[in-house]
Amino acid sequence: MPFINVQLAKELIADDPQGKKAALGQRITEAVTGVTGVKSDEVWIVFEEVPARNWYIGPRDVESIKFRK
Repeated sequence: MPFINVQLAKELIADDPQGKKAALGQRITEAVTGVTGVKSDEVWIVFEEVPARNWYIGPRDVESIKFRK
């Protein structure tokens, strides 16, 4: 059974976390089942929401790069 771990900045889905995770889960499941032929109920997906201030690209955190104006 495929296991997919999705890590994303929680601010990207803050306006509708459940809806956006459901949409991502649906599309990921479709991609995996389409390529592998496994059944959709065999695809496991875990979402990890990481605060942008804890996610770094080199020396800068994503919050300062993307979310601060």
